[in-house]
Amino acid sequence: MRSSLQSPMAVLACLLALVLSSCTTPESGESVTETRGPTGVVPDNLDQFYGQSVTWGDCGPYVTTGTSKQAFGTPGVRCSRVKVPLDYAEPGGEAIEVGVLRKKAGGDRIGSLLINPGGPGVSGMESAAALLGSPAIEKLSQRFDIVGFDPRGVGASKPAVRCLTGEERDADRGDDIEVDGSPEGVAQQEAEEREFAERCTERTEHGEKMLANLGTREVVRDMDVLRSVLGDEKLTYLGYSYGTRIGYTYAEAFPDNVRALLLDGAMDPEEDMVASMVAQGKGFGEAFDEFVAWCAEREDCALGDDPDKATKAYQDLARPLIERPVGLSDGRKLSFEDLSTATVQALYSQSLWERLNSGLNELTRQRGEQLVALADMYNERDPDGTYSTTQDAFVAIRCVDDPQVTDKQEIREAQRKFAKVAPFLDSGEPPSHARDACAFWPAENTSEPHLPDVKGVPPVLVISTTKDPATPYQAGVQLAKAMSGRLLTFEGTQHTVFGHGHACIDDAGVAYLIDQKLPDDGKRCS
Repeated sequence: MRSSLQSPMAVLACLLALVLSSCTTPESGESVTETRGPTGVVPDNLDQFYGQSVTWGDCGPYVTTGTSKQAFGTPGVRCSRVKVPLDYAEPGGEAIEVGVLRKKAGGDRIGSLLINPGGPGVSGMESAAALLGSPAIEKLSQRFDIVGFDPRGVGASKPAVRCLTGEERDADRGDDIEVDGSPEGVAQQEAEEREFAERCTERTEHGEKMLANLGTREVVRDMDVLRSVLGDEKLTYLGYSYGTRIGYTYAEAFPDNVRALLLDGAMDPEEDMVASMVAQGKGFGEAFDEFVAWCAEREDCALGDDPDKATKAYQDLARPLIERPVGLSDGRKLSFEDLSTATVQALYSQSLWERLNSGLNELTRQRGEQLVALADMYNERDPDGTYSTTQDAFVAIRCVDDPQVTDKQEIREAQRKFAKVAPFLDSGEPPSHARDACAFWPAENTSEPHLPDVKGVPPVLVISTTKDPATPYQAGVQLAKAMSGRLLTFEGTQHTVFGHGHACIDDAGVAYLIDQKLPDDGKRCS
């Protein structure tokens, strides 16, 4: 897997599954142009952006994938694009566009609720539309305009980051060179990573300049433009996973502009990329153990009835794929990488455990269709072979959000630690010290890990799940403490929880966002 194990699609995939069966054609109607800004404080030389008019219309022209086509069928949603500077240091220079989706408040409006689902690189437009099927968001939609936005370079925003074609990504998924730690293998891996960075530069409009201005530093400035354009003096925000980083970075950049921040599935603001990878590995290792305990109680468990032997049973299925991938009827193959990806995707939510066990049972019979389908979900591959740009954007954003990791010993040691805490993903091969695409990126990082300085920001609500595989529980504890906020604990095994139908969590979150009422200190839900 080129990317980190923090799946940019996990939350959205599960949420979409709840609502797509009832989607309809977007409501018809004429486009409507509104001018609500400028509102609140306007930074110097940005009046034209903070006060711009927005034309809301049919969401059909904003469709980029099969899932967005379905999601944008949610009744009542309208779409637009908002102009922002490509480079905030040159506000009079080139402008780009941020895609925005909105459903207007059904009752006494407080303001807008901006939503970002994380990734980085996931479409906030799709996610917001999908979340409208949640009872918690339905309650919020009576008091707030529900607004999802595609961060710059993502989804319906223009331009979008583009690196690999569908055929190239299929080939990349089938190439298990990542497990080869030999000098030849490392050289080939690094050549592929360098080529990936070059393709991103060549295929993304504005090239190096766009890639240099793609990070969270710029996204939060775009979000402040949206706040003004939507007519809100203060920001109310719901961020999941990497979206929590957007939230606390916004609070640091614009502390006086915050009304309320609900941050679910927090990233640890002090963790670097290596520490984050190892922490995620530990989280997925623990989630795999939970899956094994569930599976061992079943007569049809693909890994047997002894949890102590389950990791080896999984490895016995996985490792042969390195040399002998399983062919599929459509001509593709189930690789070691795709099996790893499928398993990680399923560990995000217990709702996918049945599919994972069924797929592993299939693999014992040398069939891989169900597992490849799970990997397709993670990678956002449509049945026609096209992909969303999420994975491209994921890499591009991470490469400018954090310092590059180039020390070979540090990389090798991180691989060893990862294999130790997530042994089910251990290929059995010596760890590789190959550098990833960020080492060859054409732009320097624009931020780095640090505790946010958020003096003067109203109390925030941080939700953290005890057995969250992607953003470990302690990260939420750390973030709540750093922001002098309130921690709400969910006892469970899944990645993020607000809006998933858990009344204890949902009621607390709704009360906070509407009335700014924090739950009791130390409150836990299960």
